[in-house]
Amino acid sequence: MSLDQPTEKPVIRVKELSERDRRRLLMHFLALDDSDRLLRFGTVLPDELVTRYVQKLDFSRDKVFGVYDSNLDLLGVGHLAFAPKEAMPSLSDATLKARIAEFGVSVAASARGLGIGSRLFERAAIHCRNEDVDILYMHCLSSNQTMIHIAKKAGMEIQRGYGEADAYLKLTPANPGSILQEAVEEQFAAFDYTFKANSKAAAKLLRKLPGIKGK
Repeated sequence: MSLDQPTEKPVIRVKELSERDRRRLLMHFLALDDSDRLLRFGTVLPDELVTRYVQKLDFSRDKVFGVYDSNLDLLGVGHLAFAPKEAMPSLSDATLKARIAEFGVSVAASARGLGIGSRLFERAAIHCRNEDVDILYMHCLSSNQTMIHIAKKAGMEIQRGYGEADAYLKLTPANPGSILQEAVEEQFAAFDYTFKANSKAAAKLLRKLPGIKGK
């Protein structure tokens, strides 16, 4: 009998982020190297412009989702931006809804291959459904194989040209199941975040106790 057993991937909890997470968002984006910034933003943004991007995030207008590790560092971030359908003429005929949504994602180099990007996309898609938005759009460089993979896996229609790619997905309407699913996922993510925060605080306290420091 083989001793090699398949390794189960860890459960990925996607949490909706808010103003209180802005500092950790900035740390996540500043940690991206030039190639990752190119894939995420379509250009290599310097630190100053990355900082400005994070400062201008409007949590009341857009939705930002994140995946935290045990040290409360963001492993992945998904930004869901809403716009009037008139802002995207090429897609305006594909929907009768007033708005469309655009999705952007970034994953830390240390967390690649765990499915974090796909989970962030799934969370963004179900949020769109529950917000009565039925077109989810992504724009990226054709060389961004991670985004292309996420798009293909989701069954998105992809159009390529001049080194760039556009992909969009027609979403099904919300139903009681989708509304409950999003609520449950957010609740579990909030519990997970609280547990990690408490564990980190407890570990910090223990390190301050006599005889514990350095162990």
